[in-house]
Amino acid sequence: MQKSSLINLVASVSISILATGVAISAQDKYSLQVPGGLAFSEFRGYEDWPVIAISENEGVIAVILGNPAMIGAYREGVPGNGKPFPDGARMAKIHWIPKKQETYPGQPTVPGAQHDVDFMLKDSKRFADSGGWGYGAFEYDAASDVFRPATTADNPPQENDAKCGYACHTVVQNRDYVFTEYGKR
Repeated sequence: MQKSSLINLVASVSISILATGVAISAQDKYSLQVPGGLAFSEFRGYEDWPVIAISENEGVIAVILGNPAMIGAYREGVPGNGKPFPDGARMAKIHWIPKKQETYPGQPTVPGAQHDVDFMLKDSKRFADSGGWGYGAFEYDAASDVFRPATTADNPPQENDAKCGYACHTVVQNRDYVFTEYGKR
């Protein structure tokens, strides 16, 4: 009986140690920050935000999501009404590598492996030198289930600051630096 209890104790301790090791090794994406830029934690809960629109560009598909301030502004006609998005408005753009769903009728294209996630945050004081917007891009490695801040080696190249998307977005300065149009419902 003692031998059986000892075996059970050793097994329980081993399982506890293994479970703790797995929990410790799992990445907390909300601890990531672009050096000198946005933190993932500033977008906590983005996965549940309403959809602004979807897109396809350069071989990846995306869904663009907005927090309540962003969605409210779109519903009021921003940016088409000439008003800027309010401070606190946030967008998240999740990219996936598309795949064909071979067994479904019509073989639709659906999200495959996640590619990255990009963020935009309107804060006219904090980001006064980039049109009031801060940007952040985080690459995703599906094999390791880990995010990392994007760098100049990525496509598109990203500087390590909150202005990493500013240069591209200047072409839509008249739309408060936002490309995405709100899809009609």
